[in-house]
Amino acid sequence: MPMQAGERLVTSPKDVVLNAWKTFSSRDAKRIAALFTDDAEWIAPKGNAAAVALDHTDHMVGADQIARFIAQEMHRMFSSVDIAFRGVYADGDVVIVEERMRATLAGGKPYENDYCFVFTVAGDRIGKVREYMDTRKGWRMVFGEGA
Repeated sequence: MPMQAGERLVTSPKDVVLNAWKTFSSRDAKRIAALFTDDAEWIAPKGNAAAVALDHTDHMVGADQIARFIAQEMHRMFSSVDIAFRGVYADGDVVIVEERMRATLAGGKPYENDYCFVFTVAGDRIGKVREYMDTRKGWRMVFGEGA
């Protein structure tokens, strides 16, 4: 039976998250926002280097705010972003992604850090993301050894 207009293909939570990572690289805020529930939350460690350097919140609320950060704001700090997955694990509506991000900082210095993201999927969209990283390592790379 063909899908009706506006009907979404039901996929597993793991597929929803893997598709999201592909869509993030498009830097298309409208497409990225469509991946999240309207009231989605993205929670990163308080005082992390990216939030401080960009004068940005560490707790984003709403699909549009999250999409704007992924599509535009983070690229003021990071260019040549390369994401390497170490593992993707799913249990029910929770999907965990372990990855290493390499990038070039705005000043030209290299950036490399390991991350863990815990996604909670609601239907075919992401409802919550909890982000974890080595905050001290990130701080040193962004602000220097003495920071």
